[in-house]
Amino acid sequence: TGNALSKTFHPSDNFKEAEVSKIKAKFLYSHRDRFFFCREVDPSQRFDLNEEQIGKPVQFLKPNQAVEALEFENKIVNISLPIKIQLKVIEAPPGVKGDRSQSGTKIVTLETGAKVNAPLFVKQGDIIEINTQTDEYVRRM
Repeated sequence: TGNALSKTFHPSDNFKEAEVSKIKAKFLYSHRDRFFFCREVDPSQRFDLNEEQIGKPVQFLKPNQAVEALEFENKIVNISLPIKIQLKVIEAPPGVKGDRSQSGTKIVTLETGAKVNAPLFVKQGDIIEINTQTDEYVRRM
């Protein structure tokens, strides 16, 4: 619900550790603000999450993208992407040679709609590697 609760704990307090498991899954498609996935071992077992549950990684999801799903009490509560993924550049403004009024980077649009800073030599159609934790360009493939 987004509410915060303040509670004081003592050193003698004991807690039961949450039983959380990770499963391999695959992103299928999105519809409105819902994102649909299936388990890798059994594609008939599908689940969905909303954009708020997924958070920042949603910008890098593309169909058939491998993800790791976090399961708690037999319910999928979140997903995480591999640290580095490869995506196609669908829009890249031309880099003007010798123009250093800006840094040596430009903003490019990826096939998922995400926008990232990339070096001036990156052009439309290139496949680039992105760090999903920092949202940064890593290298051109």
